[in-house]
Amino acid sequence: MRILAIVPTTLLLVTPALIGQDQPQLTVDRLVSSAPSLAGTSPVAPAWSPDSRWVAFLWNHQARPGRDLWVVARTGGQPIRLSRNGAGDFAWAPDGKTLFYSTGDGIWRVGPSGGEAVKVATTDGNQSDLTLSPDGQTLAFLSRGDLWFVPVAGGRPTQITRVAVAPPSTVRLGTYFKPDVEIGRYVWGGEMPPYAWSPNGRTIAVQIVDRRHVRQVPLPYYLSEETSQNLLRRGSPGDVNESRAISFLDVATGTIRPLDLPDPTSVQNIGMVWSSRGKLLIDRESDTAEDRWIRIADPADASTTVAWHDRRETRIYNAVTATWDADGTRIILVGDLDDRYRLYSLAPGSDTPTALTPATYDVTGDRGAVTPLVDSAGRSIYFVANEAGPAERHVYRIGRQGGVAQRITTRPGVHLPVLSPDGLMLAVLHSDDRSPTELYLTDARRPTPERRVTHSPPPEFATYPWATPRYVSFKHKTDPFTVHARILEPPNLDRSRKYPVIFGPVYSNTVRNHWNGLYGMMQQLLVQQGYVVVQVDVRGSTGYGRDFRERFLMDWGGGDLDDLESAVDYLKTLPYADTDRMGIWGSSYGGTLTVFMLFKKPGLFKAGVAGAPATNPFFFGSDDVAIARRPKTNPEAFTRGNALHYAKSLQDHLLIIHGMQDDVVPFKTSVVLADELMKLGKDFDFAFAPAATHGWTQREYYAKYLLKKLVAHFNRYLPPR
Repeated sequence: MRILAIVPTTLLLVTPALIGQDQPQLTVDRLVSSAPSLAGTSPVAPAWSPDSRWVAFLWNHQARPGRDLWVVARTGGQPIRLSRNGAGDFAWAPDGKTLFYSTGDGIWRVGPSGGEAVKVATTDGNQSDLTLSPDGQTLAFLSRGDLWFVPVAGGRPTQITRVAVAPPSTVRLGTYFKPDVEIGRYVWGGEMPPYAWSPNGRTIAVQIVDRRHVRQVPLPYYLSEETSQNLLRRGSPGDVNESRAISFLDVATGTIRPLDLPDPTSVQNIGMVWSSRGKLLIDRESDTAEDRWIRIADPADASTTVAWHDRRETRIYNAVTATWDADGTRIILVGDLDDRYRLYSLAPGSDTPTALTPATYDVTGDRGAVTPLVDSAGRSIYFVANEAGPAERHVYRIGRQGGVAQRITTRPGVHLPVLSPDGLMLAVLHSDDRSPTELYLTDARRPTPERRVTHSPPPEFATYPWATPRYVSFKHKTDPFTVHARILEPPNLDRSRKYPVIFGPVYSNTVRNHWNGLYGMMQQLLVQQGYVVVQVDVRGSTGYGRDFRERFLMDWGGGDLDDLESAVDYLKTLPYADTDRMGIWGSSYGGTLTVFMLFKKPGLFKAGVAGAPATNPFFFGSDDVAIARRPKTNPEAFTRGNALHYAKSLQDHLLIIHGMQDDVVPFKTSVVLADELMKLGKDFDFAFAPAATHGWTQREYYAKYLLKKLVAHFNRYLPPR
């Protein structure tokens, strides 16, 4: 293995590319810098006031790290900044006249018109998930795994539960750094709320996660005074998972009553929501994704009943969700009962949900499900779908009985909506290929131009020549699929020249007309330097039917390599694409694809950069049984999926990047792979970051160092001419 040398910045970032001298050139240093961020600090968490007059959101108008609390009036005008020293979670009072928000030292209240904020309570800064009781008298929040209350008038917080048990590690790093027991989210809990008030405020549903039975995995930590162990509770496929139980907390007495939810260590709760009638819907899915149950819980006696059960053995991870209709008598859900994700209406206890949308497109968000929004009158349901095309995500409106859906949003791109309580307006987070996420307001009843509220990037952003992608589709080389891809080409493209090609970052669900953050800007940097950049929606992606999605089951680094090679065949029809000089890169499963591509199809790509590659399925997480199943039941898949078996075929230029504190894809697996490559006498490179976790670009100095290595690797072996 070659020791990586320090490469001059001019080699890293300036090549004889095809950029006009009068245009600014993107650099890794500028893309990574947060002072200010080139793309800005986008708004998040929009929430309507209960009276539908205001939208509150978190934002930084100076493109700096951290966000403050802002509001904008429904009628328009400039947004109003309400906090000055940062803000985290926030909650509206029921009358819409007061906002409460968290900071690093407490909880504050302020009116939506501005003015001086008043401190309600002092805290140690560890609070999260701030909510307000339905009567508006009590604030609730989580701190260190327990639930706390504080009166809205002010006072000392009171600890309501005492279930939490501290984590075994003192190294506060990693996805799996969690309390042994907590009221909270499980490791991959997504949008599942950790607790929820009943409509009458007498009961709180809480999710209690217990990890004490999960085995401890030590990760050496070298940055302490002496080498220490980061002890994390993390299982692998076939190991017992964390327990995810739901209980009812009696607000008056503090009594906790567990619900009878079977198999909490092998079934996850993916959503819970109260109906207007005071019944709790719990959406549950087996860790293998084969089974889905919707259960209804009654706070009167803590009983639960199965409202609906769906099973399919070939299912992989699910992009599903469920909520109540406005009157609390029917369930509105997103499911994959046939070839597409569709919107359904379900009467509890019925065997067959009624489809509300056709089987011609998917009801789905950017990468996963977006919960349908039901207006308060129960007349309309709003959902996000790709009806306009595989790369688009728009907001649609449909009647509660189904019918023809009406598209509401008009701007091309990806939209995430929040419906006003009166059902008349939408707050929308929108982005596209060339525009970071911004907040818009629009009419919920008819398609009208969205009104932009925020402008996040600094003026410098507009001075760069951001490339506009082309979206293409073509036939698969062997399978009966149409493959979809996204191609970015250098400015002032000369079709008589040959441009090197870089695939990446490779992953599923990448062919989207959305802003893709740092990785998206890295694509633009490579394009500026003279590369053609390609992304392909490989199998496992949503939006193309069940068969394409579920072909990914137990087949990592298999058929998806053929999906990528089909894109190579398409590129051979473009005279300016130099398919003899191609590179590939990605992180996590994208790193897996990179390693397997170089090992199993040598010579197709001349260079690859594999970030945090998952190369040994025995070290996948216990939640990964959704795509991998278990080694005892499917041993051949685990043997087939181990990259060590193919390492002898490496002949191209591989760079592995890995964080030493990665607990999702353990650093150990790349060390073992590197050792095998050394035994085989293979030439490759390895770059590591001592305290980086799975997201190895999260720390600015790691991102600069490692992304420069990535660019230098391609410039060394695939230099644009």
